[in-house]
Amino acid sequence: MIALKAFAVLIAVLIFAPVAHADPAPANSGEMPVVRNVFDRPTNVPGKLLRGVAVSYPPGTRSAPHHHAKSAFIMAYVVSGAIRSQLEGEPARVYHPGESWSESPGAHHVVSENASATEPAELLAVFLVDAGDEPLTTDDAGR
Repeated sequence: MIALKAFAVLIAVLIFAPVAHADPAPANSGEMPVVRNVFDRPTNVPGKLLRGVAVSYPPGTRSAPHHHAKSAFIMAYVVSGAIRSQLEGEPARVYHPGESWSESPGAHHVVSENASATEPAELLAVFLVDAGDEPLTTDDAGR
């Protein structure tokens, strides 16, 4: 419950991000998304950590298909721009600032990309994860 409250407070701080339009099909520019740690906090749940990771997508960039740490429950929140996301077995969807989705432990993230070829995009991924469960993300090619 504390983790959800912390997430809600963080979302309230980020909710005033500018809106960008979404192009139907971005072209991969060859650049990679930039990932940076935002916070790493213990929780009141024994053995669990709350980690925040910002992922900045230059125009037309995408992440490789990937899995996250086996214990990781994830809430993703779009801060700016437009993010196309798809979990295995679900339809792809474009999310805009203020929208979010969740990923259950073991989910396969098959599409994660900037939906625009001209505007940057950023998301905040908040992980509720077992302490020591690393790495947080493993590309399919590295499995």
